[in-house]
Amino acid sequence: MGLMLVLAVACARTPERGGYRAAPGPGANPQLGDSAPHDWGGRHPYGHAVHGIDVSRWQGDIDWNRVRNAGISFAFIKATEGGDHYDPSFHRYWRETAAARIPRGAYHYYYFCRSGAEQAAWFIRQVPREIGSLPPVIDLEWTHSQTCPYRPSPQEIKQQASIFMDIVGRHYGQRPIIYTTVDFYRDNRLGDMRAEFWLRSTAGHPSERYPGQRWAFWQYTGTGIVPGIRGNTDLNAFAGTRADWVRWLQTRLTR
Repeated sequence: MGLMLVLAVACARTPERGGYRAAPGPGANPQLGDSAPHDWGGRHPYGHAVHGIDVSRWQGDIDWNRVRNAGISFAFIKATEGGDHYDPSFHRYWRETAAARIPRGAYHYYYFCRSGAEQAAWFIRQVPREIGSLPPVIDLEWTHSQTCPYRPSPQEIKQQASIFMDIVGRHYGQRPIIYTTVDFYRDNRLGDMRAEFWLRSTAGHPSERYPGQRWAFWQYTGTGIVPGIRGNTDLNAFAGTRADWVRWLQTRLTR
């Protein structure tokens, strides 16, 4: 099943023509656009061959076949938050992306007033362990929660996040990816954590915002336009070529 999925995503479909704004650059996927594009200069994301999205309940109903035909190669779906919240659209999106043959994974929004072990147990309760899924993701960023204004020390954050990653990694057989933001990465010196990184950087290339940090995914806009989705959507680029993507999937899909 995993190998079949790898082969399926390696084959590009001819995009459908639509009335969507073309990406403001020489994008590999000309149907993708941006309602408020950044002026990237020479370090833009549009030349990357592999692009994907991350979604939550706020995207509403999604036509996943149109999304796939527009050139989207992967999707990360919000599953859980803290130790007792889940995204009400997660299970539906999980089924629909599988039916559309889009590689997808689940992400957890980390909450600082619960232990890493509690949050790992909650994530495992909600997210199926399915062959062919992308690795799980832990979303580490500063929150503005009224119920949890606590800001732990960098040592505590990394210790508890590592507990989460160890438990979740053992369950799914793939160590989680860390998603983070520029300020959170800097404030907590996340570069010494053992993980692949998914970096948010909407106003500069990751090499400028995260000097020296290797990354697998780059979230380059929160105002992307994707056929099949109403409203703005986060867009992400994979670091390598399409051949690199296929090799990455062969290594990192759940088995």
